[in-house]
Amino acid sequence: MAAEDSVNYGFDRPEMFSLSIANTVDSYDRHVFLCYKNPESWPSSVENSDADPLPKLLASALKARKDDMLLKTRLTICGGCNGTECSDGDVYIFPEMAKYRGLKEADVDAFVDDVLVNGRTWASQVPETLVGAYVFVCAHANRDKRCGVCGPVLIEKFKDEIGSRGLNDQVFVSACSHVGGHKYAGNLIIFGTNAEGKVTGDWYGYVTPSDVQDLLDVHIGKGEIIEKLWRGQMGLKVEAPEKEVSKPLTENIEEKTLEKSEETGNEVKESTTGCCQGPNAVSCCRDETVANGEAEEVNLKKTTEGPCKKGMVCLPDWAGKWEQSDLLMAAAVVGSVATVAVAYSIFRRST
Repeated sequence: MAAEDSVNYGFDRPEMFSLSIANTVDSYDRHVFLCYKNPESWPSSVENSDADPLPKLLASALKARKDDMLLKTRLTICGGCNGTECSDGDVYIFPEMAKYRGLKEADVDAFVDDVLVNGRTWASQVPETLVGAYVFVCAHANRDKRCGVCGPVLIEKFKDEIGSRGLNDQVFVSACSHVGGHKYAGNLIIFGTNAEGKVTGDWYGYVTPSDVQDLLDVHIGKGEIIEKLWRGQMGLKVEAPEKEVSKPLTENIEEKTLEKSEETGNEVKESTTGCCQGPNAVSCCRDETVANGEAEEVNLKKTTEGPCKKGMVCLPDWAGKWEQSDLLMAAAVVGSVATVAVAYSIFRRST
């Protein structure tokens, strides 16, 4: 690597480790990799290139059927195949750990419908089961020179370490296209089984050649995350900031009343009736007794809970046991008797 490239685009650039990288991966559930040519031939946006019909067709089909898929799916292009491990048109799917060979342009829609939408096998082809760990390193130079500089160096370092440890049949490394966050280069994703036996896809950033040994020993060997380099994980939901839980209307009213009383210095006694105060001081209390699935009609509320204050119309305790119609009839009778008495009094004085 030229000294100038190392300072401007490589592992010595000033922006390395200048930003926090934790949780810089958008939430998603499944990752599809399409093997197609090599990084040197990829345009800036290989999934939208008219010169590369297979990636474009697959990207378009995934976009068109995204609402039909149960899993939120990402597509990335991978390369570096030597003709034995993979070839153009091969498809890797994680976390299913499945590989299909030889996808053609004419088969894209059927493949997406069968495999990714409906979860069936495609064209009677039994997928190969992937075993081991798969490392995809962004080396998309035509998208961003930082990954174009850092990616190939990391791939070479991985291959050297894998070979020296005798892991050629257990750990596989390939270049891949843009995965987002080139400012965190070197960027890579490792798919494999963690310590709990779950298939994960862990994203790493700010990776340098000196980190490759730890990634092999700690992440792949032990299934443990290297936190200082970790960006996020496939299937892991990014936690949003906690929002204040909305409180019931009655609680909000009681809190506001309490706040007001604190301002004025008045004492507020806690209500034990569970009632709320409506507009214009109208109570919206309801009888809690339920019969046959419907609330019973509220009778006139007794006022024996406290002393009758001046200006209030109070009923005696026994009145609370009467129906409203009985009370009205009694009031009418009393009113009639009072009217007769007043008329008789006037008659006596006139005579």
